[in-house]
Amino acid sequence: MQKLNKEVVRKKGIYLLPNLFTTAGLFSGFYAVIASMNGFFELASIAIFVAMLWDGLDGRVARMTNTQSDFGAEYDSMSDMVSFGVAPALLAYNWGLFELGKIGWLAAFIFCAGAALRLARFNTQVGVEDKKYFQGLASPGAAAVIAGSVWLGSENGIKGDEISWLVALLTSLLGLLMVSNFRYYSFKDVNWRGKVNFLTILLMVGVFVLISIEPAFILCLIFYLYALSGPIVTIHSIRRLKRSVSMAGKSDEKDNGPSA
Repeated sequence: MQKLNKEVVRKKGIYLLPNLFTTAGLFSGFYAVIASMNGFFELASIAIFVAMLWDGLDGRVARMTNTQSDFGAEYDSMSDMVSFGVAPALLAYNWGLFELGKIGWLAAFIFCAGAALRLARFNTQVGVEDKKYFQGLASPGAAAVIAGSVWLGSENGIKGDEISWLVALLTSLLGLLMVSNFRYYSFKDVNWRGKVNFLTILLMVGVFVLISIEPAFILCLIFYLYALSGPIVTIHSIRRLKRSVSMAGKSDEKDNGPSA
């Protein structure tokens, strides 16, 4: 009986390492909220990117150390909602949407609601959807577009209220992309444990050096291209599917044509 009780207590415990990374991501997202409320928009943007780093580590650490749990999955979703839903929405609102009044906070709410719906849909499709692609823009990617835009604008002296309508359009569009059916490459099929050649390592070093030169511009460019990749990949896939169906139909017509 004592051994059984000890096993039950052990199962009810919480794994420290992956949840520590999740907590770090949650802290970064919360800090981004506080920083944006106090007008430190550049720091808030950087904090969102830091939250992305922690978010990318917690799941991989859990899988590598075999410490996955239902609690960790739920905790990660709650952390993502703060870091990639609430934080970027408030950052966009405080930086460039405040002057628009109701339209401004509605645009921020569309982003926040889109992130919540995206996370809920992802949680219900775990183990069902194609792991190679995301359905809809992932909330960290959408948050990175907002954070990168604000960071780049702040560095170049651009005030959000000067381009408030553009910020509202971007924020609303990102919210809609998160709940869209566009397919985005997930990078989950990359074998991070596998061996690579020396040239790949040099390329990775080059990428880090390039980002360090102009981090705001490079990160903003990368995530804008990623946000645009979904519609491009999906439209290309649909056209290729239509072309293959058309070719199959023509071949069937030739096979079933009139015989001499």
